[in-house]
Amino acid sequence: MKKLFAVIFILLFTLGLKSRADEGMWLLPLIEKLNLGKMTELGLKLSAEDIYNLNQACVKDAIVSIGGCTAEIVSSQGLLLTNHHCGYSSIQSHSSVEHDYLRDGFWAKTKEEELPSPSMYANFLIRIEDVTDQVLANVRKEMKDNERSSAIEAAQRSIVGKAIQGTNYSAQVSNFYNGNYFYLFIYERYDDLRLVGAPPSSIGKFGFDTDNWEWPRHTGDFSVFRVYSGPDGKPAPYSKNNIPLKPKHYLPVSIKDLNKGDFAMVMGYPGRTQRYSTSYEVDEQLKITHPNRIKIRGLRQEILMADMQADQKVNIQYASKYSSSSNYWKYSIGQKAGLEKLNVKSEKQEIEKQFNTWVIADPSRKEKYGEALNMIKRAEEGRAEFANAQQYISECFTQGCELLTTNRYAGSLLSALRSGDAKRVADAVSQLKITTARFYKDYNPPTDKKAMKAMIKLYRADIPDKFQPDFYRNVIDKKFKGDIDKFVDNMFARSVFADQKRLNAFLDKPVLKTLENDPVINTSASISKVSAEVNSNIARFEGDLTTGRRLWMAALMEMTPEKTLYPDANSTMRLTYGSVLDYDPRDAVNYKYYTTLKGVIEKYKPGDYEFDVPQRLIDLYNRKEFGRYASPKGYMPVCFTTNNDITGGNSGSPVMNAKGELIGLAFDGNWEAMSGDIKFEPDLQRTIVVDIRYVLWIMDVYAGAKNLVDEMTVVQ
Repeated sequence: MKKLFAVIFILLFTLGLKSRADEGMWLLPLIEKLNLGKMTELGLKLSAEDIYNLNQACVKDAIVSIGGCTAEIVSSQGLLLTNHHCGYSSIQSHSSVEHDYLRDGFWAKTKEEELPSPSMYANFLIRIEDVTDQVLANVRKEMKDNERSSAIEAAQRSIVGKAIQGTNYSAQVSNFYNGNYFYLFIYERYDDLRLVGAPPSSIGKFGFDTDNWEWPRHTGDFSVFRVYSGPDGKPAPYSKNNIPLKPKHYLPVSIKDLNKGDFAMVMGYPGRTQRYSTSYEVDEQLKITHPNRIKIRGLRQEILMADMQADQKVNIQYASKYSSSSNYWKYSIGQKAGLEKLNVKSEKQEIEKQFNTWVIADPSRKEKYGEALNMIKRAEEGRAEFANAQQYISECFTQGCELLTTNRYAGSLLSALRSGDAKRVADAVSQLKITTARFYKDYNPPTDKKAMKAMIKLYRADIPDKFQPDFYRNVIDKKFKGDIDKFVDNMFARSVFADQKRLNAFLDKPVLKTLENDPVINTSASISKVSAEVNSNIARFEGDLTTGRRLWMAALMEMTPEKTLYPDANSTMRLTYGSVLDYDPRDAVNYKYYTTLKGVIEKYKPGDYEFDVPQRLIDLYNRKEFGRYASPKGYMPVCFTTNNDITGGNSGSPVMNAKGELIGLAFDGNWEAMSGDIKFEPDLQRTIVVDIRYVLWIMDVYAGAKNLVDEMTVVQ
């Protein structure tokens, strides 16, 4: 810890006024030495121990990871708030045509009405520990890349094993600064979460794709869960005997008015940033990653949306799938445009020129770091065609053709049938029925058939022959004379996986030859063969890329950098701080820092799936029934912006005021700064937050779920 602190301390004070306090995702054990002074200047009233403390309850004990998102405890009974889009798959899983919670919302008025959500869990952080010296203890300068990796992995396994021995905790050792530093994170996981409340999607996803990543925003992006423990307070699988969790700490909720310049603090689990990537890595994003994602997902989403709008059942089945796909489809559109508009690649090249000048000025530097950029360049250029093919395989086949994914369920049955062991066959059949039941619940064959035809055609048109799976040549061309539509129609007509009734009938009397000849099995095997070859070729460049990145990062840490070298996000808990703030997106335009319910009504379009709203919301607005949640200025707040530094994974993160009280839930970034994961833009980058007053108003006044608000400690 001392070694890492010394490096960052020098960088901060070398930079002086060039450093930006609102930029950076900071590790909790370092905030007292690195950040507390500036945070206090901005208005923070808490001590570092109030935020992170190993010996007594603190703010970090109320913040949890829920698998790709963040959430926070807001009551003494384990009540949990996160974004609507973070709880979306759970809300969808409980929905049906008869009980469409996506369309109508859901509110449990008693704990008995709360719905088990087996796909949800809550990870509570216990502690963070610097283990860099332990991880690198057996690493030697003369080691080859694979030897270095093996030594590090062995050390990580040992550290994790010792850390959790005799406990019910889990642990991981995460690398920082591209493998130059390592931290141990210890967690306690609770698996019994239950859905408590969610507004209708017309509120929780108001604006859908059109408003996604945009400001001004008017989305009530929240959902409510509860964490349950065993009767002894410890983690336990779902049981009717479980009790609401008694948390170590929960966040009070403030409904005081917000003003420009108010202190804002975010804690959560940001996913990934690449702030120290090179121009070669940016080039891959611009030429391969983003164009591919935009093209492939855009085509498939059009097919899904047409069927979703035509049929309520299909809409429920595909709502979560579509949302998951479209979120990063639009992200790619925005980031590609942002990287180009803001000339990020050129800025990276300028840093690389400075590096080259710096490194050749000293023979020892040249010996140590001289090959760093060249290694990254060779790796990126050498793997480009394989990375392109890999992404097409993933987007078109793995994610784009649902029926083909059933192949992964059939492996154990194939093996059992080949063994001739009746018990193994029976066990495999039983397991296959369970796993496929979940698949078919949210599967519509006609929709998937349309999508599969489009995906197989797109792959053939865009990818070179050497990466074409042999089913194109051996089946489509020979048997169907190149007609992809007929090939797909035949697959759906013949495969036992194309229909749940057909599969169950087969499983009653499984026959090895039938399974071995199934078109899904054979097509999937053909794709897997090419995928393995592509991945093998990509792996040839991983050593240079990993080593180059590590050396590049270490070199930057010795140079006088252009900005503070805080660690990139890597799905571990971080803290960011800043202020409630407006911004100027372009010449002569100012976006104020808040939106109101008036804006929802102004965007309202009857019957439009993106901008329709419930009549009750309109009626409450017209009568100005805002209760105690209105601003003293007379409006009903909906969302606001801050200049906190966040990224994906921060969705659902608490935005807290100077006293550590909850004032909103972070749920998005803004369009003008979509390049932010690669280069932070201090004048443009904003966090979009749903105001806690809108959350409580929806619960209390709109939905009548006052019982939930009454659980919370509301500060007026």
